[in-house]
Amino acid sequence: MTTRHDTPDIFALSEIHGPVLRPGDPAYADEVTGFNLAALHTPDVVVGATGPDDIVTAMRWAKATGTPVAVQATGHGANFPIEQGLLINTARMTGVRIDPTTRTATIAAGAKWSHVMAAAAPHGLAGLSGTSTDAGVIGYTLGGGLPVLGRAYGYAADLVRSFQVVTPDGRLREADPQHEPELFWALRGGKGNVGVVTSLVTELLPLPRLYGGGIYCPGEHTEALLRAWADWTRTVPDQMCSAFTILRLPPIPQIPEPLRGGFWARVAIAWPGLPAEGEALIAPLREAAPVAVDTVEVMDHAALDRIHMEPQDPLPGRESCLLLRDLTPDAIGTFLDQAGPAAGADHPLLMVEIRHMGGALSRPSPVEDAVCSRDALYFVDSVGIMAAPPAAEAIEQATQQLYTAMAPYGTGRTMVNIHGTPGDEQDRARAWTPEVYERLRHDKATYDPSNLLRYGHAVTPA
Repeated sequence: MTTRHDTPDIFALSEIHGPVLRPGDPAYADEVTGFNLAALHTPDVVVGATGPDDIVTAMRWAKATGTPVAVQATGHGANFPIEQGLLINTARMTGVRIDPTTRTATIAAGAKWSHVMAAAAPHGLAGLSGTSTDAGVIGYTLGGGLPVLGRAYGYAADLVRSFQVVTPDGRLREADPQHEPELFWALRGGKGNVGVVTSLVTELLPLPRLYGGGIYCPGEHTEALLRAWADWTRTVPDQMCSAFTILRLPPIPQIPEPLRGGFWARVAIAWPGLPAEGEALIAPLREAAPVAVDTVEVMDHAALDRIHMEPQDPLPGRESCLLLRDLTPDAIGTFLDQAGPAAGADHPLLMVEIRHMGGALSRPSPVEDAVCSRDALYFVDSVGIMAAPPAAEAIEQATQQLYTAMAPYGTGRTMVNIHGTPGDEQDRARAWTPEVYERLRHDKATYDPSNLLRYGHAVTPA
């Protein structure tokens, strides 16, 4: 492993077209900074890749020098600081090519979902984005990718047709069901453990518009809305996608009035069917509690961010999650004790959410993959903003208390993209079933026996 005082010679990286920077270089700080400001990276070397050739050169150098490698596009998934080693920044690789005939997109390593939506929209097509189109496509999809419209269409990984990937031996490979099928399996749900993806090809949906938005009630009505939503989720068709969220929003200009500075209970709605059918389906929710703000409407698919209204500016965040077997009355009571009005207006978590799973999310992928959340009927996740040391400590304590309390209702597993800061091997393994984790360990030993890709949610080679 490299150190601050013994950085391997980087002249071998002179063939790289993008910048090659070390600590102290003027552009270094901008090159290593991502969306999550809680993870301030300090690698020995950062490469601003401009294409697959740059990544091949960087990986061959890392192999020759034994330098560990991390990858970052947008930094939404950065959960802890990368220290030492090599960071490959793919943010310059934003190309998206749409084939309207086959309804597919070829997406480069650093492209965001917003890039895909902008390119696909003129053709009446859309991709399976998550709750923020500012997030990168590749990292999101490698972790399975939980879409806003997941109950209707499944995981983003389910629609991937192929990857172009540089494995730690420095080889540029094509992985699909016919070529490198085991590598293709591990890349869909196994996160970035077996290679650095330079691009992927994915199917798109003929879905130019949807019916979606949020129903907001004052926080004192949290219990009424949550219990009504929980009962309602047992009656709706698979196409109805929703999440119940408790929000304690700070009084900052980035949050629109009248939500700014408020305590809210919200149901986020995404319905890809006829708007009139969606409106009829959500009528019970609008009657469950006093509605203060209602943003549910017909929208272009490219406006998907208006549904969950996630922050668009970089911030220091702490997230975590838990998959639930079911949402029983006891589970609801525990959730309310931990995050509802009884927890107080000064509860430190910005957002605590229960996502409705099931539907297409519960069905096997057409081609086997490493996604291990198909048996969950609901999903809890949370976000806290780590503004200062006292706040950080309170957020950590509240996060631990929430998931300890909810654990009896869980499957014992998490989702790798939203797992939060990974702990020891036992904790990291919770993102997969034991069988899938062992298979990933053997694939890791095959493609990365030296464990160069050891940052992030890493799997230990068998």
